[in-house]
Amino acid sequence: MSAPAVLHEEAVETLVLGNPTLGEITREIAAPMEGRPGRAWWIGFLLALAALTVGSFLIGLTVMKGIGVWGLNRTVGWGYDITNFVFWVGIGHAGTLISAILLLFRQRWRTSIARAAEGMTIFAVMCAALFPLIHMGRPWLAFWVFPYPNSRGPISVNFRSPLLWDVFAISTYFLVSLLFWYVGLIPDLATMRDRSHGWKRKIYGVLSFGWDGSTRTWLRYDRACLLLAGLATPLVVSVHTIVSFDFATSLIPGWHTTIFPPYFVAGAVFSGFAMVFTLLLVTRKVLNLERYITLGHFDKMAKILLTTGMIVGFAYSTELFIAWYSENPYERFTFMNRAFGPYAWAYWTMVCCNVLVPQVFWSARARRSIPVLFTASILVNVGMWFERFNIIVISLHRDYLPSSWTHYTPTLVEVGILIGTFGLFFTCFLLFVRVAPVVSFHEVKHTLLEQQEGAHGEH
Repeated sequence: MSAPAVLHEEAVETLVLGNPTLGEITREIAAPMEGRPGRAWWIGFLLALAALTVGSFLIGLTVMKGIGVWGLNRTVGWGYDITNFVFWVGIGHAGTLISAILLLFRQRWRTSIARAAEGMTIFAVMCAALFPLIHMGRPWLAFWVFPYPNSRGPISVNFRSPLLWDVFAISTYFLVSLLFWYVGLIPDLATMRDRSHGWKRKIYGVLSFGWDGSTRTWLRYDRACLLLAGLATPLVVSVHTIVSFDFATSLIPGWHTTIFPPYFVAGAVFSGFAMVFTLLLVTRKVLNLERYITLGHFDKMAKILLTTGMIVGFAYSTELFIAWYSENPYERFTFMNRAFGPYAWAYWTMVCCNVLVPQVFWSARARRSIPVLFTASILVNVGMWFERFNIIVISLHRDYLPSSWTHYTPTLVEVGILIGTFGLFFTCFLLFVRVAPVVSFHEVKHTLLEQQEGAHGEH
């Protein structure tokens, strides 16, 4: 195939199906906000709200009675709580990757999926922030981690502690992601303002900041998005790198390793994309958005999932090789204990879900199969949770002293809090799709116009 033919084929890539009019795009994307929620939405919302209620009750129980209601002990001081913290921070990374990095690289296929990914980032970081707060034991003293002028004398924050670095990394990431998400929403909120009446019109009018759609406004909007994307992009690397320092700066075998920063970043993107798959596969069906969230989008996302899955698999093999090559008996024992010790089932679950499952995406048919995509996304999320469980719990339960070896068993309170965070995540997401467009009006229209121009051979 000649070079002009290849360029023409790329130019007419179909990212919006059916060649709708601009008015049809607005009506179909705005339909979930203007109409009554369907039965599927109500079922999902009530289930998520029930999980959130259970989790909230158990968090309250933990605060009243202390973290002794968890299964922690002297050897395993970190259990489900920090495992869930790292898991949810990782989930939040895909939103920034899709929105910011793909925007800087001018990838057109991001337009229909970026908004959902951005919202997912905000809600996942909210879930993650709960666990360090609860783990303090006295969450009402959480303000002690901030370096504000105080009268406590020599008592101050320890800037050498990676746990304090987490405070600044997560709060900065949340604020920048929230600002980037909201700025992207402003033109669409103005569209909803013009389509609404009464109190809804007033609320959308306030939220859209007087958007008038002029050329000058659009230019400033584009510059603001590019600036925020440039600020958010380093956070993809920095935030989870700092989270990895919670482990890498310690002296515990299995943690004290320089591979953790890139390993954690790749794993975060991997798990985040899997959650985006799960959300979008359900959203496009329930909200009837198959025309705008197409199999072409999933095909490209599956390729990224395959790539990051191979990076994660390479990190696993690197850890095993270094443990063997270093001839450090403690490192060797740690990894042998992971693979063949009491928690071997968790280790091999992680390997199967994170290394073997993504290999199905070498097949183009699998990358466009809804059942395969949905099943793989669920399994990858399960595997990535077990990865964090392996790193934290299995590395701790057998330390240098055999006399202190113990077994960690989570209590129902810990399991319930984990379920509650999923309830919080999905409750927020389901409310989000009812009050704001889950797909960007103006970006889809721009993509459609480029698609039509490409089909006619125009530049």
